[in-house]
Amino acid sequence: MPFHLHFHESDLLRCRFALSPLWETQEAVRTLGRPGRHGYHLPWLRRTGGSAARLDLAPLHLLMPDGGHNPDFICPPPLGPLASFEEEVAALRAVDPQVARDDIALTLADVPGGARSVAGRRMLADPARTVRELADLLEQAWRVLVEPYWPRLRALLEADIAYHSRRLAEVGFERLLGEISPQLRWADSTLTVTGTRGDHMRVLGGEGLVLMPSVFVWPDVVGGYEPPWLPAVIYPARGIGGLWAQASDRTPDALARLLGRARADVLCALDEPAGTSALAHRLGLAPSSVSAHLSVLRAAGLLTSRRYGHQVLYERTPLGMALAGQEQAP
Repeated sequence: MPFHLHFHESDLLRCRFALSPLWETQEAVRTLGRPGRHGYHLPWLRRTGGSAARLDLAPLHLLMPDGGHNPDFICPPPLGPLASFEEEVAALRAVDPQVARDDIALTLADVPGGARSVAGRRMLADPARTVRELADLLEQAWRVLVEPYWPRLRALLEADIAYHSRRLAEVGFERLLGEISPQLRWADSTLTVTGTRGDHMRVLGGEGLVLMPSVFVWPDVVGGYEPPWLPAVIYPARGIGGLWAQASDRTPDALARLLGRARADVLCALDEPAGTSALAHRLGLAPSSVSAHLSVLRAAGLLTSRRYGHQVLYERTPLGMALAGQEQAP
């Protein structure tokens, strides 16, 4: 079923990209219970399986029906482009209990027997307590499921935003939407998100739109958020196919002999633009070593760099792409 977002002229001036560690946390929880999402994330599932089994995720899963409404207050679109988990979970704890109760009631109405279940009645009877408990549970899930991998996830998400921001400048908003996902269609000042849960419509009215890449939302595109939350579209980030692979697994032996193993690993790890800290975390190297390798690769014309927010992102030049993509010598 489609979701329709009707734009005014001023909305086009207020479209922005953002990323949300709280969103990734709740989608990581959702992914645990959705076999259809496991394909790209099997290495992550193997690493987190034992720890995840010790979390009681039932209250969150109750509020994640496969069809129908999902509560918006749990992870509203972030107000800034680089919000921290601590900032976002603090905003969740501050949600008006009545707003939360209304949101939960909408969700439980789409869960067969949800409102009459013991857990559902308990949530509705004391929404202030429910907000606290859900925030606590999401914080536990963050510590176990997402935080240990956040440098890697954040690097991929920031690379997606950098890429699509550049494409926006090159091709414009309408064409950008089609490149982000075939589920996004633009016509007559209306963005239609196909394949979503339910048939909805919202007039933006000058609020603009938040575009958020996500690692765990694949293969879905999520559109929505009802007032008072800002409208948003969440889409699968580019490059998730190689997210959990070890960079050394993709480094051709011939390239390692030419550049040295560590330097070749750095070059091959840059399938998407990334910063020094993210590369160091991904490769298990000291940031100082990665920085030195990046400087040499850039001086050799294999990399280029540009500033994005608080960090410098590196990406391969055409020559660097050719070298990193070479086949292993027989």
